Amino acid sequence: MKVEQLYTGCLSEAAYYIESNGEVAIIDPLRETKPYTDLAEKNGDKIKYIFETHFHADFVSGHLALAEKTGAKIVFGPTAKAEFDFIEAKDNQIFEIGDVKIKVLHTPGHTLESSTYLLIDENGKETAIFSGDTLFLGDVGRPDLAVKSDLTEKDLAGLLFDSLRNKIMPLADDITVYPAHGAGSACGKNLSSETIGTLGEQKATNYALRADMTKEEFINEVTTGLVAPPQYFPKNAVMNKSAIPTIDNIMNQANRGLNANEFEKYQNDGALIIDTRSEKDFTKGFVPNSLFVGINGSFAVWVGTIVTNINQKILILADEGREEEAITRLARVGYDNVLGFLKGGFDTWKNAEKTISKIQDETAQELESAIQKNANVLDVRKNSENFSEHIIGAINEPLDTLNQTFSNLDKNTKYHVHCAGGYRSVMAISLLLSKGFKPENLVNVLGGFNAIKNISNIEVSNYVCPSTML
Repeated sequence: MKVEQLYTGCLSEAAYYIESNGEVAIIDPLRETKPYTDLAEKNGDKIKYIFETHFHADFVSGHLALAEKTGAKIVFGPTAKAEFDFIEAKDNQIFEIGDVKIKVLHTPGHTLESSTYLLIDENGKETAIFSGDTLFLGDVGRPDLAVKSDLTEKDLAGLLFDSLRNKIMPLADDITVYPAHGAGSACGKNLSSETIGTLGEQKATNYALRADMTKEEFINEVTTGLVAPPQYFPKNAVMNKSAIPTIDNIMNQANRGLNANEFEKYQNDGALIIDTRSEKDFTKGFVPNSLFVGINGSFAVWVGTIVTNINQKILILADEGREEEAITRLARVGYDNVLGFLKGGFDTWKNAEKTISKIQDETAQELESAIQKNANVLDVRKNSENFSEHIIGAINEPLDTLNQTFSNLDKNTKYHVHCAGGYRSVMAISLLLSKGFKPENLVNVLGGFNAIKNISNIEVSNYVCPSTML
């Protein structure tokens, strides 16, 4: 028996490859199938089942394409409903993979169909659980993401309490916990950076598994401090219940190079340019009206947060050789309408002598001088970051919600914009430019707050962040 975790850091997502005697089960696959089919081909294995712990909200799963390519059966837990053929497993139903068994434990709470898969080895020993978003290391799944549920988040939290106490906590302490996510995921509040642990460790350290915890205490703690999820979450959940195009079909449409004139025409017809280069390259020159989302950050998550139309026609501007990566990462969160990329990257635009926009950069030292002249500082970090430490007098409008709150800002006022390190501030400025703000009124602070807090003459306030702001 072999268990392999395939972790995708930009989404904080874990899929699993379970093999026994040449048969394989895949748990919670990403949309692209190649990692799983390549492993099976390399090892001479046959993928027999594709298990989904629930209808994911934070990414589009690859169950349909993987089933089509391999003939594997798709399995969801009890109460699941979808537009395609799948096995709706029963609670405690057992599936055989080679010499091992996988037992379905229906664990509603994060969603109604959420299920945990218990791995039983060749000797009949219960060895591991694949807990999806029911149990993380350090946390449990948030109960406010169920699509079209008649139950409130407190109702679902109550179900989650029962699932954990009745189905998971009675299992042995030495059982390995394989969750669907690690730190950085918006599917929980307090996820560990570790991605593999034991159930005994979680019973001892996870706040939600305290032995003396009442149901009321659990509901209160799990639902307190929840911030709104990214706007693409419910859209991805719906896609995961639907018969959607495969990533191969999307790539055939999107992975094509365009010359500068074609690129410009598509933009004039309403396509959005997403510039995936580094923030430093972007501020020095970009195609007017482009949105900056650097591929070296949490690219797909940020696109899903600030591009509100999931069907938006998109053009990619990337460093040469990274175009396919950008298209793939967009498809992982359901942004399938990519028309192509600028062949040759930004140099092609420059060489065609097209119009170029720039963003003014300044150092933390230059910001210090501006503050002494009563400059307006705009902090686009999260509320929790701002509450922890911020420049006295700064305005806080988090990038996460800037689409909704930009009207709080005056388009005729000059703002010095910062985040923690410089990535989000450039995104925020490009977004504000698309809302009609003037380039001369938006200045990017290089190095963000990490550089600012080292300047002794800039007054910084330190707060203890309240738990409700996490």
